[in-house]
Amino acid sequence: MHDINLGVIDYAILLVYVAAVLGIGFALRRYMKSSRDFLITGRTIPTWVTGLAFISANLGALELVGMAASGAKYGIATSHFYWVGAIPAMVFLAVFMMPFYYGSKARSVPEYLKMRFDERVRALNSISFAVMTLLASGISMNALAKLLNQLLGWNYNVSLWICSVVVMVYVLKGGLTSAIYTEVLQFFMIVLGFAPVVYLGLKDVGGWGSMNQSLQQVAANPAALNLGTNANYNANAWTSAWEPLLAGPEKNPMGVDWFAMVFGLGFVLSFGYWCTNFLVVQRAMAAKNMTAARNTPLVAAVPKMLFPALVIVPGMIAVALMSNPQKGYRIPPPPLDQAVYVKAEAVVKSAATQPPDAAFQLVAQAVGKKMDPAKVAALIKDHAAQPLPMPAFKQRLDESITEYDYDGVIISLVKRYCPTGLLGLALTALLASFMSGMAGNVTAFNTVWTYDLYQAYIAKNKSDEHYLWMGRAVTVVGVLLSIGTAYFARLYNNAMDVIQLVFGFVNAPLFATFLLGMFWARATGTGAFLGLLGGTATSALFHALTIAKDNAPGLKGGYLHVAHVFPSEMAQNFWLAAFAFTACFILTLVISLLTQRTKTDEELKGLVYSLTPKIKDEDQPFYLRPAVIGVVLLAACVVLNIIFW
Repeated sequence: MHDINLGVIDYAILLVYVAAVLGIGFALRRYMKSSRDFLITGRTIPTWVTGLAFISANLGALELVGMAASGAKYGIATSHFYWVGAIPAMVFLAVFMMPFYYGSKARSVPEYLKMRFDERVRALNSISFAVMTLLASGISMNALAKLLNQLLGWNYNVSLWICSVVVMVYVLKGGLTSAIYTEVLQFFMIVLGFAPVVYLGLKDVGGWGSMNQSLQQVAANPAALNLGTNANYNANAWTSAWEPLLAGPEKNPMGVDWFAMVFGLGFVLSFGYWCTNFLVVQRAMAAKNMTAARNTPLVAAVPKMLFPALVIVPGMIAVALMSNPQKGYRIPPPPLDQAVYVKAEAVVKSAATQPPDAAFQLVAQAVGKKMDPAKVAALIKDHAAQPLPMPAFKQRLDESITEYDYDGVIISLVKRYCPTGLLGLALTALLASFMSGMAGNVTAFNTVWTYDLYQAYIAKNKSDEHYLWMGRAVTVVGVLLSIGTAYFARLYNNAMDVIQLVFGFVNAPLFATFLLGMFWARATGTGAFLGLLGGTATSALFHALTIAKDNAPGLKGGYLHVAHVFPSEMAQNFWLAAFAFTACFILTLVISLLTQRTKTDEELKGLVYSLTPKIKDEDQPFYLRPAVIGVVLLAACVVLNIIFW
């Protein structure tokens, strides 16, 4: 993509936003008098704030960049991450699980595990969760740095560090409270910034019906647009949520069937993420009372249900635009370093004297990407006739690459549709999404480290002032470690693929532990600990023995042996999660039956469903009761699935 220049008004919008979030942090600083204020807010925040923060913490750069990428790569089936993979689990969290989290007075999810099982389970979950939050935070940071690099031409490394420092400052000043209130601001910025992009994009492709017709033509011959070589896709592979899945993994670009979707995503990954991930649960636990805590996920479920229109449709618009040559659009190729361009220019120059096949191989090897032989041959010929200036050479080389950087979809559409002013608003929305994702992970990380690792095992019985200092210090450490993980995330061309892999390693087995722990009093600490360990080990073994099509063995799997090849990375992730959950569930079940309980029924009261008095909602109007609202939300989900069937 070509760089663009921001106008004065664009810079003004950006600066006002940055000043606002920093101002919130500094304004809240005077209220941060204890570690409880800094790390868990003192539980004083109203429902609408925790509800919007709950959804905004999840609505990071991953959501905007990754879902738009998946919309282009997989089509409307990506909506399953919302209507199958989010709403049912959010309702379950509100109705059944929040009473345990909030009622137990635990300060974190790992602390609940200690109360339910023992210290071993708490330590294992704390460590795995800390690693996961750092990876997730790094993914958000990588997405923003790529955005600034590709959209504005800013240096990737400088963008990464400067933006990280901004987040670090306002979290350091205002702690979790600052993160939650800025997340509310970020929620509205994201909606205001991206709604115009969707409207202008749909208008450009001729409306919803015209877009669907274009996508059906793409499904008939995806190879024409370098979207895969599968000639067996259903005609509605990009436009139907369920029919291609029911037809089998070879009929849809996601490469999954209905069982992998329902069990892998809809049950294991979804419930694992929404019900056990402290990043989002922490927002509900910050609510002022039990009722507010239970309503938090339900408030968040309403915008969550509608967000596919804002984050998935742009990806579908991008593919529809590509199918029409008159629009002059393509999804951006993977970004190349300057050193690669310089090396490629020298190779193209020398390749003019080589036979066509050998010349193509030399150039493709120098670039390290899949390339179009005809376009490479034309580039070699033209460059030999008259050397191209470097900007023109870069453009021709980029056009010869047949791979796509799907994370660049939303950026390219912002660039295409947003004039000065609107560009600043859209760019600020992207900045807001990055900051909310990163701040959410950093605040969850500093709480788990301070309370569940540092206070529990390293420095017991210190003053509260000492733990407040540690909370602030580890915020800085968390940001620095996240920067390191951002460079790992750079290896993937779709942020959603890598984050689902991370969730498969951590959340999938953890959900089995919670399911048995909350609903089966016989589950023991030894069973939970060994089951969780075995589930995570199963994830690692599964990843080491499988790989997705077109990937080389290495960081993306198959590093021990390639026993099975999946059609896509997403399919590999869904099955990895299913195996990890099943292994943890069976191991915990069997080992619990073979070991002795160490906690009495009285000790488990408030921690296990069958031993806990049920919450009475009779004092509330029936239409405000969480169970009733949950049923309404589930019914709405069913309707959406039918509409886009």
